[in-house]
Formats: sequence, C-alpha cells, structure tokens
Amino acid sequence: MKYGFWMPIFGGWLRNVEDENMPATFDYAKEVSQSAEKWGYDTTLIAELNLNDIKGTEADSLEAWSTAAAIAAVTDKLEIMTAIRPAFHNPAVTAKMAANIDQISNGRFTLNVVSAWWAEEAKQYGGEFTEHDERYDRTDEFLQVMKGMWTEEEFSFKGKYYDIQNARLAPKPVQRPNPLLYAGGESPRGKRSIVEGCDAYVMHGGTVEEIAEKVQGMKELRAEAGKEPLASFGMAAFVVCRDTEEEVKAEYDRIVSMKESAGYAGYDDFVSKSQLEQQVKLEDYSVSNRGLRPNLIGTPEVIADRILAYEDAGVDLLLLQFSPQLEEMERFAEKVMPLVEEKRKAREGVEIQ
Repeated sequence: MKYGFWMPIFGGWLRNVEDENMPATFDYAKEVSQSAEKWGYDTTLIAELNLNDIKGTEADSLEAWSTAAAIAAVTDKLEIMTAIRPAFHNPAVTAKMAANIDQISNGRFTLNVVSAWWAEEAKQYGGEFTEHDERYDRTDEFLQVMKGMWTEEEFSFKGKYYDIQNARLAPKPVQRPNPLLYAGGESPRGKRSIVEGCDAYVMHGGTVEEIAEKVQGMKELRAEAGKEPLASFGMAAFVVCRDTEEEVKAEYDRIVSMKESAGYAGYDDFVSKSQLEQQVKLEDYSVSNRGLRPNLIGTPEVIADRILAYEDAGVDLLLLQFSPQLEEMERFAEKVMPLVEEKRKAREGVEIQ
C-alpha cells in the first residue's frame, strides 16, 4: 500500500469547522510536503479548483499547477499528482507545462484528469461547461493532444474542440511515453474515457464492498478493451485516529455536526451535474470526496485492519485527508503505518525482527 495525502490548498477539509489550523498558504504546503517525505508518505494530490469548495467561494485557495512546480523544487521523493480540468486549459500548453514540471521533479509528476462538475466556477472563470457526456468528449481530445505532444517530434491534430498544427515540444517529459495519467469517474461514459485514455483509476471514498466491485469492474472493462492492466487503484479517505473509542466518537461528532456553512455552496452542482454510483448524503459531504465512507475512523488497530481489507479489495494507493494536517499526518505515520506492516507480515507468516 502506498500512502498519499491531499495537499491542504483550501485551508482544511471540514465544511462544519471554520478554522482547522492549516492555512491555505504555500509556506504551510511546503512544510507539510517536506514533513511527509520524512514520515514515509509516497504521493500528494493537488486538487484544481479556482474557487474554494471547502471553506466557501470567497475563501483563500492555492492554484494547483504553480503550487505543484514549487513543491517539485523543494522535495526529493514525493509523487506530485496534480489535477487537470480540460475545460480550463489548452492541451498543447498543458503538455509543455507538465513536461517542464516532470523535468523539475526528475520524473515525479503525474496528472489526475478531472472532467469538472461545478457550473458556478466555470461561469466565474470562463471555463467551458457543457453537458456531462460532452465534457468527456472534450477530455478524450485533450488527452490525445497531450500524448501526441509528449511522444512525437512534430504533432498536428484537428478535432471538434482543438486544432493544433505542426507543434513541437521540448524538452519531453522524463517519464516515457508520458507522465502517469490518473482519473476518476463513475458513469459509463466516464469509465470509457478512463479505460481508453488513462493509466490508473482513483475513486471517491466507499465501503470495502463498493470499492471491490469498482476495482473488479474496471479490470474487466480494461481487459475487454484489449489494454494493459491499470497501473494503480487509488481511493480518497478522511482519517480520524485516536487512542480510545470515546475520543474517536467525540472527534467524529465534531466533524459531522451540521450547521450553516459557506462550504456547502457547491453541493447542489456536485450531486446534480455528476453521475454518481452512490447517493451522497449531506453528512457524507461534510468532508470532501466522500472521505467518511471508508470508515478509517477509530483506534490505530481498527484503522490498520480496515486498510488491509481495502488492500485485499485491490486498492494500492490511499489518498488521505487529515485535520489538522501536520499533527494528524504524523500521528498516522507513527501509529498506523507500522501497524499495517506488522499485521500484513503476521498474516503472511513472516517473522518480524
């Protein structure tokens, strides 16, 4: 299992808690990233939203790609997975930006391809917001252009959305043929794009049974398409780790206690303009990306057992959220990560030194 974390670019992950002591600043993001490398984390996911979906549309948030380039320059080992939403970008320019960050990071830059869902953000920032399936049509062309720019000396493309003529890109990315392309999607149309054009699958949080079904389904779709197996299956989850069940319950109640919050501004767009396989309740939405559904909530022993259950279900990358970020990431690294390894070795009959 690889351990990843969401970069705290929104000032927190909790819609019901105003101040999580994790400011939306580069200095804080840098401290988190450098600490994460010391604690054994493998990946950071940098979300791309021009409006703050957690704390409200008027709150501070960091821009994803400039943050990614800066983090690449001040870290040595972290995989830097950065979201890209085609409706807001030119694919040829994006390919050049990605290649440059891949060079800066010496091959540690990957992309999370997101076809977008927030109509209000598109209106404010001039993004092309279309119906669900058409957003994936655009994504398909976007990926064709980026891959062509990365792999060909001179590239031309003419489609419905993009017209690129005799374009050259140098230097190419360190990773060949391209930086790893992650993507998530639950609709049949979204899954088709991922199967045909991406390398790895990332999922919102779900129960072990839900996730096992999704992993198996994507494996079957990929095989039917005659493609190589997907390189990775990742899942988002929010962690509440405490030493006693009483402490766990108190923290969970604090997180989900409903109250008026500017962070719920995007809820209606999220549930109406995405085609989701599971219903999203307002309690689920109190933490972003359905992070409570995996139930990584409990004592270190309980959480370690659940992580192994997700590993059995086919998940090999956890994309974790914590609040407050630094303190809880350190707690997880000290108390849960070693326990997962111990339990795995014990289950496999390996003697622990």
